[in-house]
Amino acid sequence: MRKLELLAPAKDFTTAVDAINCGADAVYIGAGKFGARHSATNPIEDIARVAEYAHRYGVKVYATLNTLLFDHELEEAKTQALALIDAGVDALIVQDMAYCRMDLPIELHASTQTNCVTPEKVQFFEEVGFARAILERSLSKAEIAEIRKATTIELEAFVHGAICVSQSGRCFFSRSTSERSGNRGECSQPCRLEYDLCNDKGEIIIKSKHLLSVRDLDLSARLGEMIDLGITSFKIEGRLKDRTYVRNIVSLYRQLLDREIAKRNDVERSSVGRSTIEFEPNASRSFTRGAGEYFFDGKCRGVASFDTPKAMGEKIGKIVKADRRGIILNRKHDLATGDGVCFIANGSLVGTNVVGVEGERVQLNRYDGVEVGVALFRNYNRLFSQAVERSKVRRTIEVDLLLKFSKNNITLTATDETGCEGLATTPYTFEAVRDVAKGEEALRRQLSRSGDTIFGVRNIEIENIGFVPMSLIAELRREVFELLEKERINRFSMREKEPFAEKQDIKYPTDTLTPQDNVTNRLAREFYTDHGVAEIAEGLDCRNTTMGEQVVISDYCIRREIGECLLERPRLKGDLFLVRGTKKYRLCFDCKKCQMKVIDTPLSN
Repeated sequence: MRKLELLAPAKDFTTAVDAINCGADAVYIGAGKFGARHSATNPIEDIARVAEYAHRYGVKVYATLNTLLFDHELEEAKTQALALIDAGVDALIVQDMAYCRMDLPIELHASTQTNCVTPEKVQFFEEVGFARAILERSLSKAEIAEIRKATTIELEAFVHGAICVSQSGRCFFSRSTSERSGNRGECSQPCRLEYDLCNDKGEIIIKSKHLLSVRDLDLSARLGEMIDLGITSFKIEGRLKDRTYVRNIVSLYRQLLDREIAKRNDVERSSVGRSTIEFEPNASRSFTRGAGEYFFDGKCRGVASFDTPKAMGEKIGKIVKADRRGIILNRKHDLATGDGVCFIANGSLVGTNVVGVEGERVQLNRYDGVEVGVALFRNYNRLFSQAVERSKVRRTIEVDLLLKFSKNNITLTATDETGCEGLATTPYTFEAVRDVAKGEEALRRQLSRSGDTIFGVRNIEIENIGFVPMSLIAELRREVFELLEKERINRFSMREKEPFAEKQDIKYPTDTLTPQDNVTNRLAREFYTDHGVAEIAEGLDCRNTTMGEQVVISDYCIRREIGECLLERPRLKGDLFLVRGTKKYRLCFDCKKCQMKVIDTPLSN
C-alpha cells in the first residue's frame, strides 16, 4: 500500500494544531532562522510541542531550512538543524547542499528551490541520498509523469496556494530591487507590483499593470490524476496564512483526498484519526487571487491577474441597478452586513464593505466606481469566517475497549485502530451484580465517554460483569487513555528513521553551475565539485549587484499571456521591457524551452 500525505503549512503552534485536527498527515514549519518565510519563525520549544502533538496521530513534522547559507552561518545552521532533530522533527526541507555535508541523522527533502524540474535532476537527488523531491509548481502532468518514470523517490507537489512567477530558487527579482532576497527568506514580492510593458523605442504598450502577478493554484479537481501520476505528498502553500485559511483549506483537501483514496485499493492515508468540523469547507471563501490550474495541462494563456495581485474572492453577480440607496445584483445572493466586497473600476481594484441588506438591495460603505454592469466579488465572508473560527474541530482515533472482571482485579484494555494498546488494572473484590442488563448498560455509558481525549470509542466488550462504582470505571478509563496516548507517541517517535547518507559516486547532471545555481558557501562548493561539476560560479546572492543578470527564469510568458507569442506571428516585434520607476528589465524569450527570462538592465539602455 502506497501511503499518501496531505501536507499543511504551520505558521505557529496554534496553526499547526488546527491543521492536524482538520486532517493533515504532515505539517511544515519554520524555526528561528534559515527558513524561506522570514516572518514565520518559531522557537525550538514550540516545534517540539508541535511534534509531540502531531506524533499522537502518526502525523509528521518537517522543518523548513530552505534558504541559502553563507560561510559564516554554517555552524549556526548545523546547530539549529541538530536542535530541530532533538525536538522530534521527521525531516528537514533544504535548498542548500551544505546540509548534505553536516552528518545530520535525519532524512532530507530537496526543496522546490533546488529546481526539481527534470527527470535527470530529480534522479540525482534520489541517488545521492535525498528521501523526497519537492516539484516545481509549473510542471505539467506530462512532465511529472516523465520524472516519475525515471525515479522511485517520494514526490511532493503543490496543490493549493500562491504561485511564484519564477521557477523556485531561480528568482532574484527582490534582490534586484533591494538587499532583500527570496533565497534568504525575505522576498519583497516585486512581481506583484505594477509595470509598464515597453518596446525598444521606449513606447508604452501596456501601462501600469501587474504583468507578472499570476493567479493562485487550485488543483482540488485533479487529485485523482496526481495520485495516479505517483505523487506521494499533496502540499498546501501558506505559512503566512491565518488559522481560518488553514482550517478551511485543510478540511476541504482532507475530504477530497479521502474520496480519491476510497476509490483505490493500492493507497492509504499516512496518518490516523477522523476529523470532525462544524462548517462546510469552501476554497473560494478563503484568500485567493483567483483559482486556476496553472500549467498542469501544459502551457496556456489566462493564468495572470493583470488588474490586481490581491484577493478578489468569490463572484457574487453583476450590478444591474446602482444609486445612493444601494445596489441590486442580477442574481440571488447571501451577502450580509460586515462582508467585504470588491470590483474592478478603471482597471484597478476597489474594495468596500456591506453596511446593510434590505431585501434584494445591498447598501455599501462607499460607492466610488460603482456602475451598472460591474462584476461584484466577495473577498470576506463574515458569517463563514465566524463559523470556521468558532467551529469545534476535533480529531479522534477509534479504539476498542475490553473490560474484564476477575476475582481480585478489574482490567481495562484499549486497542486503537493501528493495534497500539494501553492497559490499566485496579484491585477489586468481585461482587455479583443484581441486574446484569442494567449494569452493563451503565458500564457502556461510562466507558463510551472519551471527553477531550484524542480517542473515540468504537466497540466495548465486557467479560464476567460484576458490581463496581462508576467512579472507579471513570478512573480506569482516564488512566488507560493516558497510557495509550503515551504509547502512541513513543511508538511513533521510536520508529527507525533513515539518516541522510550522501552517496559520493553520483554524477551531477551538468558540468557547469551559473550564478543562478545558488552556490554561496564552501560546503556547497565541495559537494558539487565532488559530484563532478568542473566550473562553479559564485551564487548571485553573494554579489553586490544583479545588473546584467537573469533575475527571473519563468515558465510563464508575457507574450503568450497577451496573445503575442513569437511562434504565432505576433504583431509586436523587437525587444520588450518591463519598466517601473528607476528599474528596467529586458525580457528574453526562449521559445525552444518555452520560457521567459527577465534581465536586470540599466535604465539608459
